[in-house]
Amino acid sequence: MDWAPGAGWAVHAAMGVGLAASAGLRAFLPLLVVGVAGRLGYIPLADGFEWIASTPALVVFGSAVVTELLADKLPVLDHLLDVVHGAVKPLAGALVMAALVSDLTPLYATLLMVVAGGTTAGAVHLTRAQTRIASTVTTAGVGNPLLSAAEDVAALVGSIASIAIPLVAAVLVLAALALAAIVLLRIRRRWSRGQSAP
Repeated sequence: MDWAPGAGWAVHAAMGVGLAASAGLRAFLPLLVVGVAGRLGYIPLADGFEWIASTPALVVFGSAVVTELLADKLPVLDHLLDVVHGAVKPLAGALVMAALVSDLTPLYATLLMVVAGGTTAGAVHLTRAQTRIASTVTTAGVGNPLLSAAEDVAALVGSIASIAIPLVAAVLVLAALALAAIVLLRIRRRWSRGQSAP
């Protein structure tokens, strides 16, 4: 079965994966970047998603980005955001994927939106949340603002790179997720051994 009438769907899907991963760090920043890029004509937006580049949407996304960046630097509030973002970030990841994949049939576009977009954002968010908990435990929360600032930079650079070099960005995202999974599994094993030791 032909996935798409055009040849650009793979590039757009890779772009969506990279942006979804960035949404796992900052829910609204990739949406703002996609909106600005669409407004400037750097990327085509799928039919029905042109509103992302509208002035009202850009104002809302921009305000949400500022709020999210500031709130994530505050102790306790950052963990509350993690709970709320457990649902918000997968939705943001699915949205950026849907906004970019215009050449696929509705079925395949939906599958990519949910599986690639939502799952990627959710996986990055879970990894980030576990890292934040580990930072809170080991540094009494002092290291959290530094982690947050690093996440800000990673989300911005990742969003821009996903549009500029989508295939490379998607490969780096998958490699980073695999590496993070390995590291977290090792940490959990060490933690379990420490807990079970007399």
